[in-house]
Amino acid sequence: MNLLPLLILLAVCWPAYGTWDTCGGTCGLRPMASYYGMSRVVGGTGAWPGAWPWIVSIQDPWETGTGHICGGSLISPQWVLTAAHCFIEARHITMWRVVIGATQLTQLGPEAQVRHIKQLLVHEHYSNISERNDIALLELDQPVQCGYYVQLACVPDTSLRVSDLTTCYISGWGSTTARSGGSTDVLQEAKVRLIDVNLCNSSQWYRGAIHAHNLCAGYPQGGIDTCQGDSGGPLVCKANNADYFWLVGVTSWGKGCARAKQPGVYTSTQHFYDWILVQMGLRPAVRATPTARAWSHFLTTSTPFQRPEPIPTQSSSFSSCPFPLQKLLEFFTRVQELLQVLRGKKA
Repeated sequence: MNLLPLLILLAVCWPAYGTWDTCGGTCGLRPMASYYGMSRVVGGTGAWPGAWPWIVSIQDPWETGTGHICGGSLISPQWVLTAAHCFIEARHITMWRVVIGATQLTQLGPEAQVRHIKQLLVHEHYSNISERNDIALLELDQPVQCGYYVQLACVPDTSLRVSDLTTCYISGWGSTTARSGGSTDVLQEAKVRLIDVNLCNSSQWYRGAIHAHNLCAGYPQGGIDTCQGDSGGPLVCKANNADYFWLVGVTSWGKGCARAKQPGVYTSTQHFYDWILVQMGLRPAVRATPTARAWSHFLTTSTPFQRPEPIPTQSSSFSSCPFPLQKLLEFFTRVQELLQVLRGKKA
């Protein structure tokens, strides 16, 4: 049996897989998306495994079922960005679990990673009455390992024109119906549109309740929205001229779920860009006007943190390897076993 083609395939693919065994070099990429295309959040559909590789499930072990409380987004190997209101009555926070790389919470699968919370950092000016500054950071007890199912989200600085982004998605394990609470077992995803904040704040919509650091996303007619259990999760938008995503919002609040003229309200990550850097122990070169290059400098010189400016060309490495590495290794092992059997028969 000629093993040369297989060995060549492994030789070509191995470096591509090697670039994803750490979190260095890129963010906002969806390695598994090439296998199924781009495609319950109320009105959403079940997400494919690895569809949103930065989303995490934050779980309270004293809650029933999976314990899922809120979502979050992995922004560095050891930091998760989420919503402050998820922790209003939190106790024994170091006992909570953070599940990364999962799609179905009752069956995590080998690609999932579980961590505990080392510390919780809630914005110092958060108000649970007005929902101002609804943002928080979790430091994990151990860094995660990036791969096909685990990637970092990109936090934009003030230079990104978020309003120009047209392809946006929400995702989460929250309620899939507008009238029921609880959470769903399988991660849900849905496409949404950013809604002009002035319209969202108008008299027939939210009547001035939207703050300057909020975003609105959904549809004027309702029907698709985040709901209970989706809090803290990501609102991401695809870059207009490249194949990567920006984490533009953290799911915060809304009146009901999927109602007309009452879309989901999100905390703008861009607005809190500098706050995030400070909490993570990083300092931008020019505090008043942080730039993507400044973030890139600090994160690339402060390992293991990730620069938020993606390098889209690296995503092309996946197109050269159409088969998962594990499958190739299994096939190679079986070929070796078959050869041993054939040798034994010839002897």
